Amino acid sequence: MSISAVDGLLAQMRNAVAAAQGSNMGTTGTLGQSTAAPPADFSTLLKNSVDQIAQSQSQSNTLTQQFTSGNPDVSLSDAMMAMQKATITLQTGIQVRNKVVAAYNDIMNMQV
Repeated sequence: MSISAVDGLLAQMRNAVAAAQGSNMGTTGTLGQSTAAPPADFSTLLKNSVDQIAQSQSQSNTLTQQFTSGNPDVSLSDAMMAMQKATITLQTGIQVRNKVVAAYNDIMNMQV
């Protein structure tokens, strides 16, 4: 795997962190004024997250199949990076789901 591919992956990870922080904090205007980000619909966020997990898994499977079939354009490191990215994406989704279920259970157990 070339250095530019690693730099690209690092840039994607930084963009994901910036997007996650930006959706919670809003953005800064041209004069330093904080402008609120447009409200995001929960169902849209959930669908986008599940689609991202599925896309990551699909890309991992494709690269793995190409590597095992002997495609010279796909290196072992590319396939392994895709597999690790898919694993991390899936584990993140599972942890978020667990937190949502725990929050739901806490709310349902509250006395009114």
